[in-house]
Order: sequence, then C-alpha cells, then structure tokens
Amino acid sequence: MNTRLACTISAALLCLSGASAAQTAPQRQDTATLRRSVEQFLQVQTAGLPGQVTLSIGAIDPRVQLAACAEPQPFFMAGARAWGKTTVGVRCVAPTPWTIYVQASVTVIGDYVASAVPLAQGQSIEAGQLVTLKGDLTMLPAGIATEAAQVIGRSANISLPAGMPLRLDTLRSKPVVQSGQLVRVVTSGNGFSVSAEGRAMSTAGDGQVVQVRTAGGQQVSGIARAGGMVEVAF
Repeated sequence: MNTRLACTISAALLCLSGASAAQTAPQRQDTATLRRSVEQFLQVQTAGLPGQVTLSIGAIDPRVQLAACAEPQPFFMAGARAWGKTTVGVRCVAPTPWTIYVQASVTVIGDYVASAVPLAQGQSIEAGQLVTLKGDLTMLPAGIATEAAQVIGRSANISLPAGMPLRLDTLRSKPVVQSGQLVRVVTSGNGFSVSAEGRAMSTAGDGQVVQVRTAGGQQVSGIARAGGMVEVAF
C-alpha cells in the first residue's frame, strides 16, 4: 500500500470516529429554555393579581449539567407562591429524571388604601379619612386593602396613625346585629325555609357567626346578615 492511500484511509477512520463520538455524546439542557419556562409559568400564576406585574428570573449556574428534556415542568414547592422573592422548581420526567430550583422575583405595583388622618380605635371609617397610594404590594403586609369600599363603614381594632396601610384582618365590620336585638331567624334546608323571631346574644358584622335565643328558649348559631336577619342552615 502506498503512502498516499494509507494517509487517506487513516483520515477517513479518524473522521468516522469523530462522527460516532458526536452522535453518542449526550445532549445537554439549554438553561435559557429553562428560564423561559419559569417565566411563562409565573406569567400564568400572576395573571389575576391587581396592579402591574414585573417578573425577574434568576440566573442558572452554567456549571450545572442537565440532560436534555423535551418537556420541562415548572412547579411550586409547598408554601411557595408568585409573590415577592420566590423559588420555582423545574423537573424532567423523561428520558433522564432531574429537578432544579430557580430563584425569581415578582413585583406587583398597585393601589392600596391607607389612613389619611389618625383613626381612633373603634371609630367608624369614612371615605374622607382614607387615601389611595401606589407601591409594591409584595413589600406590604398580607391582607392590605386595595379598594376604599373594603374599608368604609368598618372600624379599626387599634388606633392608627395617618399614612398607615390598612390591613383587612385588623378591621371590624360594622355590626348588622346588636346584642339583645330582636332578629329574624331564617332556617333553611333541602326544599324548605322557616322564619321565626329570636333575640341576639352577641354583636356581629355581616357574615359573622352570632348566637340567638329563640322564643322557645333554644339557643342556636347562625350567620348575621343585614336587616337584622340570622341565617341558620338545617
């Protein structure tokens, strides 16, 4: 065999060997695709939030080597949600199972309700005592009022200074039933409804549980409603 033919055969073998190695080398998951899947997941999770939502997806360490996955599945860990700083998991089921966690941040710029003047404990809140401000809702305590209608007519459990964001769990509803008041007890069930008179044993706002003593001396629990009515489910 001459030298030129030997070189040609050797080069061909090297080429075939390189092609075979390229075909057998495992494909790696594109981290940019993972970040896009996390962003799309959070877009769905935040679709119903009030205000302007901004998402920030954290970087994925390029040293992380993951096998290619046809359908990465984003998910929330128990207790996580699309609010403020959060963590989104991404898992692959096949062909090679793996799980990775990606840091993210959800900012929600929206309106919230605050006291325009100092509010005394127990004072009924009026529209003129409120101001609507704008800010990042994720940085405020949970349960912040976002509309004045959620607050008007209610009262604070404690005295509040001016400029304080109003939390719904610190406000009492305006009583619709007063202790000692005669009320109409409506008992309803499957296909029937009975109305009787009773006397409230406590004060309650709309939707709160109240104890009532009926004309016959029986004590029942029901849901207070406007107009001095108490609903009792049978």
